Amino acid sequence: MFAGSDGGAKHWATVASLIETCKLNDIDPLAYLTDVLTRIVNGHPNRDIDQLLPWAYRKQELKAVA
Repeated sequence: MFAGSDGGAKHWATVASLIETCKLNDIDPLAYLTDVLTRIVNGHPNRDIDQLLPWAYRKQELKAVA
């Protein structure tokens, strides 16, 4: 809508979707995005990218606490 271009709008829609999915899974969106982007930059394997989705991330977080 106010992204300035179609490409910008698609990227914003992706980010907004991740943020709302985090909220639905009781995950702090800022902490999630910070951790996930750091993992990607540090070489998280592409084959394991599904582990970084919010609902899978929540399960990892619970295992670490338990």
